[in-house]
Amino acid sequence: MRFVSVFLSRLSTDRLLRQSAARGRDAPFALWRKVKGGERLVAVNAAAERRGLKRGLAVADARALCPVLRLEEQDLIAEAATLGSIADWHRRFTPLAAADPPDGVLLDVTGAAPLFGGEAKLLEEIEGRLAAQGFAARAALAPGPALARALARFSAVRLVPPDAGQEQIEALAAKLPVAALALDEPQAGRLARAGLRLIGDLLSRPRAPLAARLGPEAMARLDALACRRREPIAPRFEAPDYIVERRFPDGLTRTADIEATLARLAADLKALLERQNVGARRLEAEFFRVDGVARRIVVETSRPLRDPARIFALLRERLERLGEEGLDTGYGFDVLRLCAARVERLEAGQGDFMGESPGAGDDDLADLIDRLGARLGPARVQRLYPCARRWPERAVVVRPASYPRPEEAAGEKFPPFARPPRLLERAEPIEAEALLPQGPPRRFRWRRLWRETAAYEGPERIAPPWWGNLQDASERDYFIVVDREGARLWLYRENRSDAEDPRWFVQGLF
Repeated sequence: MRFVSVFLSRLSTDRLLRQSAARGRDAPFALWRKVKGGERLVAVNAAAERRGLKRGLAVADARALCPVLRLEEQDLIAEAATLGSIADWHRRFTPLAAADPPDGVLLDVTGAAPLFGGEAKLLEEIEGRLAAQGFAARAALAPGPALARALARFSAVRLVPPDAGQEQIEALAAKLPVAALALDEPQAGRLARAGLRLIGDLLSRPRAPLAARLGPEAMARLDALACRRREPIAPRFEAPDYIVERRFPDGLTRTADIEATLARLAADLKALLERQNVGARRLEAEFFRVDGVARRIVVETSRPLRDPARIFALLRERLERLGEEGLDTGYGFDVLRLCAARVERLEAGQGDFMGESPGAGDDDLADLIDRLGARLGPARVQRLYPCARRWPERAVVVRPASYPRPEEAAGEKFPPFARPPRLLERAEPIEAEALLPQGPPRRFRWRRLWRETAAYEGPERIAPPWWGNLQDASERDYFIVVDREGARLWLYRENRSDAEDPRWFVQGLF
């Protein structure tokens, strides 16, 4: 396992200074925040540090030391958003990128370094690209994330060789300060009073007394720092199993070039999916811009898909929906990546003698659903599924059309004749006259029009479910009624024990 830790030592100030003019970046600048009722500095740039300013200094004292100091209040929410954007940008190196608040990023680069010319060049490229964007960064690579994080912050060593043994790793960790464990104030104070300054002082002590003094959490951090235990990272996005990408020395800015690249990526993705007999149900296209901005679009499909032409058509539909302003090519994209984030089993189909595959009509409908979902959003294209519930208002499950069929609707089908194809959103009351014994009214008024019953079928009694919030509802007797004009309606009589006369409603139309 190989991990990279990127330490953004001046993230708070770099976030604002990179937006300033070149002359303003060299001026003293600091951020302040109220700490225990007083205004104190929480971040300073290099120019302010050269003037003798440091974190924790009172704002009044800082102004006295440096009258030309530029001050701004710290915005923690904006800093967290910037750190998240930087972590997303690092996905150009590996899909397993995680934010390490408040000022770092962790990457799992196992097996990825050869793509960038080796581990040393990978670290140089990360630092160089971040410096070009205006961020001071220092990267370190080690077998564990905790050790990489400590090296990036507290050591001149940037790279632990892949063939380093456990003794070499512990010897390297022993030279780090105890602050590398990032303990809370009480624990750090106890170690300082005991004269324990370095990690080596802890590694050389008997474990049982040390664990009793520090607790299990601190011991776990010590073991992770010495790479005695594996410590996972939490990537911002789950790493898909099927990824294809293209890299360009110069950024792509023309829409035609971007679309042509996506078409080639769709063909590459098909080859990966065919090897495992799977099709994509969720596609993610990622665009990494030269200046550090990352863009990401997601397309859901209503069935497993691996045909490059159909995949590209969905991606192009999504790009047309975004437009140039939504995609914002800026200085150009130098990395384009296509992922199959969710897949399902898809066996090769057998066509007939005319060259057409069975169920072509279903494929056309699925293509329409996918195109509408790509343009309008998958949640806005919905499908109705029948489920085993006799209460009409709950006999249908509504799901996005690109989602799998819900379990509660498995095996259920819509009745061909017993239920109306059009169900009113809410049952509408009618005025009934001349009631038939155990039957519907001979005459009733609905939507201001009087109708006479010519024929009917029923009753069908439906009781409310005993669970849920319909326990107070009453039983219903349903009738299929045909009036003199030939209209077929679905009426029901509400049987309430507390009502003198039954009430009638129209539920649907045939």
